[in-house]
Amino acid sequence: MSTFILRLDGAGSGPRLAVKDLIDMAGLPTTAGSRALARKAKPAEKDAPCMAGARAADARIVGKVNLHELAMLPLGTNPWFGTPQNPLDPALIPGGSSSGSAVAVATDEADVAYGSDTGGSVRIPAACCGVAGLKTTHGRISTEGVWPLAPSLDTIGPMARDVAGLVTGMQLLEPGFTVDVDAAMRIGRVRSPAHSALDKAVDDALRAAGFEVVTVDVDWDLGRNSSLGIFAKEVLEVDQRLVRENPDDVGTDITRMIATAELLEPALGEARLQAPAWRESLERLFADVQLLALPTLPILPPRVDDIPDDPTEYAIELTRHVSPFNAAGVPATAQPVPMAGSSLPASLELVGPRGAEALLLATAAVVESAVRR
Repeated sequence: MSTFILRLDGAGSGPRLAVKDLIDMAGLPTTAGSRALARKAKPAEKDAPCMAGARAADARIVGKVNLHELAMLPLGTNPWFGTPQNPLDPALIPGGSSSGSAVAVATDEADVAYGSDTGGSVRIPAACCGVAGLKTTHGRISTEGVWPLAPSLDTIGPMARDVAGLVTGMQLLEPGFTVDVDAAMRIGRVRSPAHSALDKAVDDALRAAGFEVVTVDVDWDLGRNSSLGIFAKEVLEVDQRLVRENPDDVGTDITRMIATAELLEPALGEARLQAPAWRESLERLFADVQLLALPTLPILPPRVDDIPDDPTEYAIELTRHVSPFNAAGVPATAQPVPMAGSSLPASLELVGPRGAEALLLATAAVVESAVRR
């Protein structure tokens, strides 16, 4: 297995914590899962600010975990450090980019893992590996000292086996964090083309939890265009030079992704300007419902062997339900829910207004309790 890029002794009295190797830790190199960076990375002079709470809590840091190279794709594969093995089915992708984070908590090698989410990179691997994840409100958790991908979209959030673990993770990232006493009751069910078994699993989970559920419509085109426009522009600003200068030390999938961004960026110049309208459309929805609900993934996790040399089609499908919410800057959870007739779970995504992490986790806990009965 290739869950860890660097294992540590885990000394401390707090929860076991795995840290995605995008995040600076004093005295250790940050590789971002890339040979191009690993070959010249120097030990970080100081921790990223998001590590402060974990240090104060004396967390047992068990290592820096693997990821899709440069956090760029949602597959979780890595040609340099190996691909973390999906614990639900080794033939399936672990999901990315925070693949090592998801696998570390799924296999009980950590109680909490830190991941990053720019277009679904916490929620997608959580869905693929049957664990829970939280994409935080943009700007809530500092990304200083974290290797960027698209800074206007980048977030840091926790992953864990269950919702209680996500609460612990938020308390490490934001000391003093508490969960709302009351869960949401009025949920907006978002519809989008998805595998029928995944749709049914989400509906069954919401019904078991006893929520008032109303169907709502979102402008998916507006959300996806906003996200893709921002991503194409900013990923070029961050990584284009690195990829061009290190062609032999960057994976071919990353090279193709940069080439795709170069092709798309001119055409999407206006699309990123639609982000305020997209945010406003969600704010109008949240005036009527407390949270939104939908399947985290519209498709079942694909097999590693089925990923083609050009993974663009899979990247688009895997991010379809998640990346638009990065453009809105709002928080969202992913959690496993039973899928009838399958040994694999589906994943429920709950989305809230900015700053609603406490409500999201209270509500996710109600769902978790309901589906376990």
